[in-house]
Amino acid sequence: MVKTITFDQLKTAVENAYAACKDLQGGQNAHYIPYLANVDSGLFGISVCLPDGRVISVGDTDYRLGIESVSKVHTAILALRQQGAQSLLEKIGADATGLPFNSIFAILLENDHPSTPLVNAGAIAACSLVEPVGNAEAKWKAIVDNMTDLLGGAPQLIDELYQSESATNFQNRSIAWLLRDYDRLYDDPAMALNLYTRQCSLGVTAEQLAISAAAIAADGRNPVTGKQVFDAALAPKIVSLMATAGFYQHSGDWLYTAGLPAKTGVGGAIIGVVPGLCGLCAFAPPLDNAGNSVKAQAALKHLMNSLSLNVFSNTHYELAG
Repeated sequence: MVKTITFDQLKTAVENAYAACKDLQGGQNAHYIPYLANVDSGLFGISVCLPDGRVISVGDTDYRLGIESVSKVHTAILALRQQGAQSLLEKIGADATGLPFNSIFAILLENDHPSTPLVNAGAIAACSLVEPVGNAEAKWKAIVDNMTDLLGGAPQLIDELYQSESATNFQNRSIAWLLRDYDRLYDDPAMALNLYTRQCSLGVTAEQLAISAAAIAADGRNPVTGKQVFDAALAPKIVSLMATAGFYQHSGDWLYTAGLPAKTGVGGAIIGVVPGLCGLCAFAPPLDNAGNSVKAQAALKHLMNSLSLNVFSNTHYELAG
């Protein structure tokens, strides 16, 4: 079945989702990271980017938020570009852990690989895979350049967030050295951890994140700049990673209720991909107990359900107008 959605229908649905969810209460900021604990909890925005580059935004979509774990998607794409899909599968994996994003137990359970690049262990391993090996600044440039290509504009390091993250990342330090002990890191552990911490501390807007999600939806082509950022064959790989582990231990519940492959971050952003149709981002800092934005979840569910969008349905979506 083919379903046609007009630009005006989509715009109205975004505005309605914002209105329906703007006063929603619940959750709290990521209190264990001092910088994030102090972010205005009332911030809220929704942005949708279409394959032709048009962007629909409402609310605080120009606020520069900490990208946090949403960055895992972008660096996974870089690792796929540099290493190839099979190598990423062998060296990191693509399995959902069913456990919290910073779980050490997950590493012990699956000691053949870190499971997925969309949890902390796999993301640190992905940073260790980034080329060139042994050169921290060249690796960092590759990470930022890749993200710039996906976002359609350069991210900016939030130094206060980086310092805050570095001072409190005790569990990630344990993860990095445990991975090293299991021979699951591919470069210096301290370097890989620092790169991961820095990428999580980049400042981006919800609108930029929607553009990067739209690049995935458009088979690797940034719809705003027109640049082919990655090979189209890699798009299904990254969407599958988002579907299986994007919401950590709540990933199945999320897919069941929203029908949207998505990735969250403790900065409050969630990006989603409807292949061929659009990329989405909703942002609000207060989180549930799994580290997923309460209000952003509600907004994306409202938007998907109001348009009867679901990537698991027997429907091909087309945009008109």
